[in-house]
Amino acid sequence: MLGILATDTHHPRDSALYHLSKQLLQNYHKEVRPVYNWTKATTVYLDLFVHAILDVDAENQILKTSVWYREVWNDEFLSWNSSLFDEIREISLPLSAIWAPDIIINEFMDVERSPDLPYVYVNSSGTIENSKPIQVVSACSLETYAFPFDVQNCSLTFKSILHTVEDVDLAFLRSPEDIKRDKKVFLNDSEWELLSVSSAYSILQSSAGGFAQIQFNVVMRRHPLVYVVSLLIPSIFLMLVDLGSFYMPPNCQARIVFKTSVLVGYTVFRVNMSNQVPRSVGSTPLIGHFFSICMAFLVLSLAKSIVLVKFLHDERRGGQQQPFLCLRGNTDADRPRVEPRAQRALITESSFYGEHLAQPGTLKEIWSQLQCISNYLQTQDQTDQQEAEWLVLLSRFDRLLFRSYLFMLGLYTITLCSLWALWGGV
Repeated sequence: MLGILATDTHHPRDSALYHLSKQLLQNYHKEVRPVYNWTKATTVYLDLFVHAILDVDAENQILKTSVWYREVWNDEFLSWNSSLFDEIREISLPLSAIWAPDIIINEFMDVERSPDLPYVYVNSSGTIENSKPIQVVSACSLETYAFPFDVQNCSLTFKSILHTVEDVDLAFLRSPEDIKRDKKVFLNDSEWELLSVSSAYSILQSSAGGFAQIQFNVVMRRHPLVYVVSLLIPSIFLMLVDLGSFYMPPNCQARIVFKTSVLVGYTVFRVNMSNQVPRSVGSTPLIGHFFSICMAFLVLSLAKSIVLVKFLHDERRGGQQQPFLCLRGNTDADRPRVEPRAQRALITESSFYGEHLAQPGTLKEIWSQLQCISNYLQTQDQTDQQEAEWLVLLSRFDRLLFRSYLFMLGLYTITLCSLWALWGGV
């Protein structure tokens, strides 16, 4: 039994894989670019799969994505004859033990958060494939003017940080057409939808020479339904409610109470909305402009109603302090308190019974009372005429506000529908 176990036990040094790895790395120098002819450039083939869009920070102009990155190049120092090593055609070697291209992302903003994959695959012809997932935090020019129907285009540019195009060149591992429409690994359950990943090759000229670079443009659009339900529909409803207040009389105090309630609701809505609307230094969402304009209309209409009611109230108080000053024998203490609607009738009656209230014997006193009553009625007529003129003027102003408000609401609705149509056509 012990003999059988001893016969079946193999030492790792006896395996072909061990001998192959030892032979490949024994005299290998990772500091040297792996070409026999130094004038020949090392071509690195790149490929990119967008896995998820994790965050779009419009305020700080930062995009966070999860991508699967592949780079393939040929190492002339790591080739072998597979027939001499038990037909081994591919092995894995430590990435830290071999030369690797110094490819970076130009828009890189933060330390990448990706699992540490220490090994790469090498085949018998010396072709190396390094595949790894990367969580990229990159700078992006985010435009939020059309929110929530916005389409963003963010680029990820890969280039060598040190080697010029004469030493390290870049190329596509797949065709740009295949890369553009490939969304098979994208998680489409987030706020953003991936539209395409277009790519382009170029050479960046600088004082140090030309640097090859490949730019991947990640085009995405926002799913707007949640914002339509939580922002746009409530805002349009509040505008329609405020429009209904224009059908109330301009001098009605209930209109002030109604508009104040709408203004409070509008303010609370905007405070709650501020956490959902993206903030950007460069641009303000279009719906933010409309909300500010509609609130300005609301405040202007409310202020107009307050000024009108206060003016009419002061006018009436000034006219109501005179009706019984023309009657003798009544002091402020015993002067009867009469409602404004009955004052005109009581003053007319006082012209018939004035002689009973005044001391008899003089027609002069009766004439002075009649003159006082006539002056009061003239003053009251002038007050009523001024009130009517103010009502006509403010009614015209009300109609102007109403039409302007209606125009803004129509423009707001048409603009949002147009943006939605453009969003759907992308």
